[in-house]
Amino acid sequence: MYNERDLYREGVLDMMNSDMGTQHFKSISDNPQDAQTILLCVYHALSAKGYDPITQIVGYLISGDPTYITSYQNARSLICRIDRDELLEELVQFYLSKNV
Repeated sequence: MYNERDLYREGVLDMMNSDMGTQHFKSISDNPQDAQTILLCVYHALSAKGYDPITQIVGYLISGDPTYITSYQNARSLICRIDRDELLEELVQFYLSKNV
């Protein structure tokens, strides 16, 4: 599981917090770690803006409406890179791996 320090070390949060010029993003592959990284980035962006990240992410997953996710730190753009079905699959797999 990634924590905020891991995200900084990998350059994910640094690239999200850049306020200068063109922003460069790491490419997203079909790797479960990428879905995890994106969810954590979205979580941090929602928290930073004062939203309840769980409620907002669930709202996005149920409705498909990206406006549930803030555009702060490009969180909306990041979460739209991964299909909602893939995100749900990753969440269920993670939950079951920890609880079964």
